Amino acid sequence: MDLRIYNHPILEFKRDKEVYFYFNGKRIKGYSGETIAAALYASGYRRITKSPKYRRPRGVYCMIGKCSSCMVRLNGVPNVRSCIVPVENGMIVETQEGYGELPSSVNLENSEDWEEMETDVAVVGGGPAGLSAAIYAARVGANVLLMDENYRLGGQLIKQTHKFFGSKDLYSGIRGIEIARILEDEVRSLPNIEVMLGAEVFGFYEGRILGVLRDNRIVKVKAKTIVFATGASENFLVFENNDLPGVMGAGAAQTLMNVYGIKPGNSVLMVGAGNVGLIVSYQMLQAGIEVKAIVEAMPRIGGYVVHAAKVRRYGVPILTSHTIKRALGRDHVEGATIVKLDENWNEIPGSERDIEVDTICLAVGLNPSSQLLFQAGCEMRYIPELGGEVALRDENLETTVEGVFVAGDLSGIEEASTAILEGRIAGISAAMKVVGVSSEWIKKREEMKAMLKEIRSGPFSAKVVRGLRKALIGVVS
Repeated sequence: MDLRIYNHPILEFKRDKEVYFYFNGKRIKGYSGETIAAALYASGYRRITKSPKYRRPRGVYCMIGKCSSCMVRLNGVPNVRSCIVPVENGMIVETQEGYGELPSSVNLENSEDWEEMETDVAVVGGGPAGLSAAIYAARVGANVLLMDENYRLGGQLIKQTHKFFGSKDLYSGIRGIEIARILEDEVRSLPNIEVMLGAEVFGFYEGRILGVLRDNRIVKVKAKTIVFATGASENFLVFENNDLPGVMGAGAAQTLMNVYGIKPGNSVLMVGAGNVGLIVSYQMLQAGIEVKAIVEAMPRIGGYVVHAAKVRRYGVPILTSHTIKRALGRDHVEGATIVKLDENWNEIPGSERDIEVDTICLAVGLNPSSQLLFQAGCEMRYIPELGGEVALRDENLETTVEGVFVAGDLSGIEEASTAILEGRIAGISAAMKVVGVSSEWIKKREEMKAMLKEIRSGPFSAKVVRGLRKALIGVVS
């Protein structure tokens, strides 16, 4: 089975160099630039690993290193997230049994296997918020270290093929994949930005010190200020068999399709009719994938009408007041049971219906990736309107820990345009704490705050605005 996409109306997938590795003793072909999980999925391997306790089959879920569904043993080392590790010739990949143990050859007491770095501004996360923060901190005059655990910059932009709305300053009419290239080119052009990819920031320590794991080496980064822009992870949904391979986040399906040119499946049920569910469904149709239906628990569609109209033109039914009851299959998804809901969100007996699909995509919201903020000691608050636990901050996006800033989905789930603006504001603010206050940059920062306010003035942002008020330092929830 080959699930790679060879013809696409927008994207062109260049597969130059073939790479061969081994999975459970079998020789697998991948291409340079693909991750282990992507290459396995393209070759028909939906089951990549097993759950550590009950040994149930597991496949990809997020495709961005945020969960544990695709952990494998790589060259003897366990707990490797196969979705963010690029394939290399000769790799030995194995399905992991249990929790895994380190091979005896690994020496954790080698004190020489680490290094130290210092920087004015450390930016954690290379998505739209992190890239923008790095660019503007560098423009102010600070030395910047930009870190991301993935092996390419851009975050979620690298898989967004739709064109952005808004103003020219926020890349109106340009596809997300192109915006990622524009921002990366600007980062690379600034001599006072150092980029560190494949860098997992695992800890925050006293004195604004970050612990970073890169190439099996520990890097100790001491920063004068830090901008956290770590994004968010996809929410899960409780239903029978929800852990079967073939159940994945809509973002994972988008990554497979638009980054690696791999079909997530041939027939799909989409759960969630917000903008993400609608946009990803349309992108699946563009890639030649059948979308059997979109189900939405709410009595109305949550996304923009223009996105819903696109999928309806393909004949895809959008079933409101419906949800998924169970996934069908033994080792992987073979179907789904959907059910109708009444006005009190209860299942209506006798309304169940089976749909034959090989993939179930969940587009049920995002949750800020705030683990490092807890470690940093930031005052946190659960704010449903912003997606979960977020750090309290002032109007310049500085948290209750001096010198620590937040931006993007980490500060509250919104759109890429607001993430870009928040990144700019946080980058300017972090840099001015180091190099000194500038009236010119204060003015530019105020202009960006005004743009944010304008973007959030529409009816779709009312809930977010309520949440942002609760997230301000000094406001009682």
